[in-house]
Amino acid sequence: MEYIYAALLLNSANKEVTEEAVKAVLVAGGIEANDARVKALVAALEGVDIAEAIAKAAIAPVAAAAPVAAAAAPAEVKKEEKKEDTTAAAAAGLGALFM
Repeated sequence: MEYIYAALLLNSANKEVTEEAVKAVLVAGGIEANDARVKALVAALEGVDIAEAIAKAAIAPVAAAAPVAAAAAPAEVKKEEKKEDTTAAAAAGLGALFM
C-alpha cells in the first residue's frame, strides 16, 4: 500500500510518477523501496489519469450491508439453544434433590 500512497502523494503534488520519485517518497517515509515493486507500479500507472480514476472510484456503488444482517440471525438461534440446555440442566438438577 505504501507504494500506491507514494504515487497518490506525487499526483496530488502535481509531480510525475517516476521510479526515482516513488523511491524518494518511500525513503523519505523510512521505507526501504523494492525496485521490482516500484517498476511494476510505475508501469501499471503509465498512461493512467489518477485524478480521473479516483473520481470514477468515488461514484462507484458501495457494497450492501444486507449480508451482515443475515449473518446475525444464526447467532440468535444459537443463544436460544443454549437457554434450552441451561433450563434442562437446571430441571435435572432440581429433580436430583427429591430422589
